[in-house]
Amino acid sequence: MKRVMVRYKVKADRAGDNQRYIEKVFEELHASGPEGLRYASFKLDDGVSFVHIASIETDDGQNPLSNTAAFKAFQEGSMRGAAGSRPVARHRLVSLSRAMIQSAGSMFLPFSSVLQEL
Repeated sequence: MKRVMVRYKVKADRAGDNQRYIEKVFEELHASGPEGLRYASFKLDDGVSFVHIASIETDDGQNPLSNTAAFKAFQEGSMRGAAGSRPVARHRLVSLSRAMIQSAGSMFLPFSSVLQEL
């Protein structure tokens, strides 16, 4: 299993476009239902920062996102609006509280977390 977290900022006039790209990715994921992917995206309170968390649980370790047209369009389109680099951080879960597991619900289900403002 591989987990990846990406946090980045976009230019203020590109935040809406970035959100629409993300929504298209989730539309495609819901329609295609790829196995072995858990994916969540968040828009932070400043309105221009985004966080993506993915858990890739495929047998071959390949990321199903890489095969989706919407994700490719997102990568190309969102980079035009980027306001800096996109550091990718691999991470390991240390722990979750019982309340987090019960209340987070969709964040930990396959492709269920749609962009939300925190």
